[in-house]
Amino acid sequence: MPVGLSMTAVLALLAALCALLTYVLILPMMPLFRRYTLARPNARSSHRVPTPQGGGAAVVVASLTCLLAAATAIPQSGLWTWPLACLGLGVAVLAAVGALDDFNPLPVLPRLCVQGLAAAGGVFAASGGAAAIFGLPSWLVLGLALIGLIWFINLTNFMDGIDGITVAEFVPLTAGLAVLSVVGLNSMASGWIAAVLGGGLLGFAPFNRHAARLFLGDVGSLAIGLVVGVLLLELAFNGHVVAALILPLYYLADATLTLLRRLRNGERITEAHRSHFYQRATDLGWRVPQITGLIATVNVGLCALAVASAWETSALAQLAALAGAIALTAWLLCDLSREPRR
Repeated sequence: MPVGLSMTAVLALLAALCALLTYVLILPMMPLFRRYTLARPNARSSHRVPTPQGGGAAVVVASLTCLLAAATAIPQSGLWTWPLACLGLGVAVLAAVGALDDFNPLPVLPRLCVQGLAAAGGVFAASGGAAAIFGLPSWLVLGLALIGLIWFINLTNFMDGIDGITVAEFVPLTAGLAVLSVVGLNSMASGWIAAVLGGGLLGFAPFNRHAARLFLGDVGSLAIGLVVGVLLLELAFNGHVVAALILPLYYLADATLTLLRRLRNGERITEAHRSHFYQRATDLGWRVPQITGLIATVNVGLCALAVASAWETSALAQLAALAGAIALTAWLLCDLSREPRR
């Protein structure tokens, strides 16, 4: 117990330091964002005035800096490994490609190829090169993990469409991952990474709350999607598949159901749109803070169910936690599909 409490305090301090560093880094960057990466509203946008984007650069830089500092100061952190070096390289590459895309949109195919390479490194980081889940052969598990990680990178980007939604999704999620590490149900390195990423998003939050002064941009959403996807894969490879599904369930459900609906309607899925549940909610009259507040609240509930499923590994407990998570997510999607309560 003392060790757990000690780790909790260290992770909280690290998250606070990363939040502060992110906030401080954004301040001198704002003039550059306003000059070079201004997002101008169009018919599919949720914002109404030109708004700078690229704040994710500060989140990425602050997170990597804090992780390097933690790895240097605390050798037993487990951060000095080749798989994590691959993940760090993938994050840097995706962030660079995202920054270029924020400045001048890139073609889809080159972006997808870079994402595939980064995702391959991410799968290696999560699995160490070998994995077996539900008795399936490693090659099949790793292939499915690669496809799933590429999808998760993109859905994180797709879902970053209103002020504060990425913070509302990933701060509770990373907190849940950190808790799993503290109680010994996941690796210590996963806890460090989750803590700094959550802290970085908290430092970005004041600039992104409605009405946002700054957007995350592809530089942030792509890198965050890679990191969180890898942490979820590692959780699954460590035997907590249900918890890894529950934690991001709202994002998975909203993005996947929207994609399937658009495919059914014959729409071009590479084109920008306003079809996500949270976007349609704004068209129904929901205020942005209402939406993000509800998403954050549901995500806290999902995190509690994920931790419970990892703690109690009986089949009945797993089924109950998953059923509860599905019901909670379905309620959220249904609620966002109706006019807001007055």
